[in-house]
Amino acid sequence: MTKIAVAVTGASGSIYAKVLLEKLQALSSQVDEVSVVWSDNARMVWEHELGNKDYEKIPFKNWEKNNFLAPFASGSSSYSALIICPCSMGTLGRIAGGISNDLVTRAADVMLKERRKLICMVRETPYNLIHLRNMTAVTEAGGIICPATPSFYSNPVTADDIAYTVVQRALQLAGLKPDGYKWGE
Repeated sequence: MTKIAVAVTGASGSIYAKVLLEKLQALSSQVDEVSVVWSDNARMVWEHELGNKDYEKIPFKNWEKNNFLAPFASGSSSYSALIICPCSMGTLGRIAGGISNDLVTRAADVMLKERRKLICMVRETPYNLIHLRNMTAVTEAGGIICPATPSFYSNPVTADDIAYTVVQRALQLAGLKPDGYKWGE
C-alpha cells in the first residue's frame, strides 16, 4: 500500500486540490494513508475561489504547517510521495533554495533527499526567469514539475473535469492508477 502526503498552498487553483483530495478518497483501495498540510493562505484562497469551507469535511489527517512531528517530515517514514497542489511560486522557490521553514518545505526536502516522489503542481502564469530556474533546480534535484495546465482532448465538460485532466497526471506520477482518459486507449 501507498502513503501519500498532500500539501495545499495559497496559489490560485484550489479546484485542483479539491479534485485531488476527492480522487484520493475514491482510490482508497490503492492508498493506505493520506495526510494533508495547509499553508497559511491555502484555506483563505479555497474559500475565495470555491465559495465554501468544504476543506473541513476532508476525511484525511490534517497537520499544522509548523508541526514537524508529522511522519512525512522524516526520511524514516514510509510515505512514498508528496503532491503539492497547487504549488505557489514562493513554496517552489523555498524548496529550490533548500529552505525548510515549515512542514510543506521540510516534507519536500525529505522527498528529495530520500529519492521519493515530489510532485509540484505549479500554478502561475506567465513564468518569469526566477520561476523557470526554480523549476529547473527542483527537477535537477529529483522533483517533478507538473504544471496545472489542463488538457482538452478528453472533451472535459465541467470545471472539475478540466481540473481532473491535471490531477489524473499527478496521481499517475505518484504511482497510482486512477480512472480517466488515456490517449489512444
